[in-house]
Amino acid sequence: MESVESRIKVLPESVASQIAAGEIVERPASVVKELLDNSVDAGSTVISIDVVNGGRTLIRVIDDGEGMSRADAPLACQRFATSKIRHPRDLSGIATYGFRGEALPSIAAVSRFRMLTARHQSLTGTAVVIEGGDVRSVEERGAAPGTRIEVEELFFNTPGRRKFLKTTATEFSHITHVVQQAALANLHTQVRLTHNDHVVFDYPKVTTLEDRLLQVFGPRVMEMMMPIHHEQADVHVRGMIVNPYHSKTGRTPQEIFVNRRFVKNTTIAHAVYESYGSFLPKGRHPTFALMVEVDPHDVDVNVHPSKREVKFRSPDLIHRAIKTAVRGPLQKHVMGSPTFSPGLEERAPDVVDKEKPAQVRMGEPLIERSFPSGASDVQTSSGRGQRGEAGQVKESPVLYPLEPEVRILGQIHATYIVAHVGDELHVLDQHTIHERVLFEGLWREWKDRHIQTQPLLIPEPVDVPVAAATQLAEILPELANVGLELECFGPSSFVIRSVPALVGQMDYVALLEDILEDLSEWNSVDSLDKRIRSVLASVACKGAVQAGRRMEAPEMKHVVNDWLREGSPMTCPHGRRISLRFGSEELHRIFRRL
Repeated sequence: MESVESRIKVLPESVASQIAAGEIVERPASVVKELLDNSVDAGSTVISIDVVNGGRTLIRVIDDGEGMSRADAPLACQRFATSKIRHPRDLSGIATYGFRGEALPSIAAVSRFRMLTARHQSLTGTAVVIEGGDVRSVEERGAAPGTRIEVEELFFNTPGRRKFLKTTATEFSHITHVVQQAALANLHTQVRLTHNDHVVFDYPKVTTLEDRLLQVFGPRVMEMMMPIHHEQADVHVRGMIVNPYHSKTGRTPQEIFVNRRFVKNTTIAHAVYESYGSFLPKGRHPTFALMVEVDPHDVDVNVHPSKREVKFRSPDLIHRAIKTAVRGPLQKHVMGSPTFSPGLEERAPDVVDKEKPAQVRMGEPLIERSFPSGASDVQTSSGRGQRGEAGQVKESPVLYPLEPEVRILGQIHATYIVAHVGDELHVLDQHTIHERVLFEGLWREWKDRHIQTQPLLIPEPVDVPVAAATQLAEILPELANVGLELECFGPSSFVIRSVPALVGQMDYVALLEDILEDLSEWNSVDSLDKRIRSVLASVACKGAVQAGRRMEAPEMKHVVNDWLREGSPMTCPHGRRISLRFGSEELHRIFRRL
């Protein structure tokens, strides 16, 4: 009988360990998360995280938790070893973080790993050294109570995975987010983070979630938030949600915790958005931080290798509880506001101080202008722009006779300009029309590589989220090329020294927030022009006259004339409509005069 060699082989332990590590250790932030989970489960009250080179070179986590004995320390570094599970039924009611028994061996399999740990009542500790999954030594050594873990040269033995890591700034921003999430979930733990020997933040213990949110997000964000607190059946919901007037174009921060574990969950997220309903302007997203407490037996936390997702036994119950919790404050604080007008869905984000001076630059007339390359090409017969390959709105100018007469008829809701342009009636959004005019001027200057700047008489200090500060610092030279000159002024603080002369005064904090939201896409954009386009669009948006600001007739006429000289594009750089046009024939048809 012919002997056939088996094609199926049992993998060597070293290969199996690296595969298991791949499920858990995606990037340096994954290592930090796993080590933080273990520190919290050990009852730590002080946790220090030190990172070098975005986590590539070193990740060190030191805690004052209960530590491990000489017998337990090497066992904790073996696969499937855990102190959290004894029976299969334990999997259905997990109330700890590091329950899988995979974290330490998976980390050790792809790094140079060192652990020093000691129990509080012990006179000595235990040192474990592992390289690429191979245990090099286990020995007694003097140690402070708690655990100290150092992970050096992550992915040193898997160069393919190391090659796919992002920039130092990007990797460190992920680490910062993970550490802040741990701080939000553990109010009674002091959390300290350093990067390249510089303290990024040090959050002391607090007694309330509001205090921790203030530490993490800062006073500016907290001023926009509303507290929520709701108990329904076995579901307890608390946290903060944003007033819809301060919703954003980006989705961060949106923090969801289930039993103090940060997760992504479509049931909860959907309930939040459904709760806002018409309160949320089109194209905007809410900021929120929600702590959801449920019976551990009613939630499965073992549905994702990195524990980022959970599955509820009764998702409908959770959905109803979240809707009730979020809807209540919205109805009380927003619907009760005399200025709330849900019918004007796109007005809320642009409403600002009506006493703020207009940013329309009056004076010299503009010379003939052409569209920037790639900014506008094709227009449909309906006058609406078509979406191009890079998500840009492509359009061609509406052709008018040379210098059509413009007569300003008035302003509606301090937001819309009503004008007679040639033989057409126009209703124009004063913000989007000015935004497009400013953008065209900025884009022209950029293409000529000469954006004129205007130094600020008093430099403007701006604080940004810690997670984004490193990324922002990395692109300061590129921002300077478009007229935004910033200087680092602390771990998460910057000073704006000059801005493009074309736009003048603006909300600098809101501008940086928009730019930071775009940074996540920079790595996937292969063209410098595309990157700069998003920055200039944000500058134009924040520098343009805002909805809700009354304008005088000469100002309105000037901006309409500028728009006509630009070729009367029908959308702003972000794709929002500028004008609603009625020709004489269409008006006759509406009133049945044809």
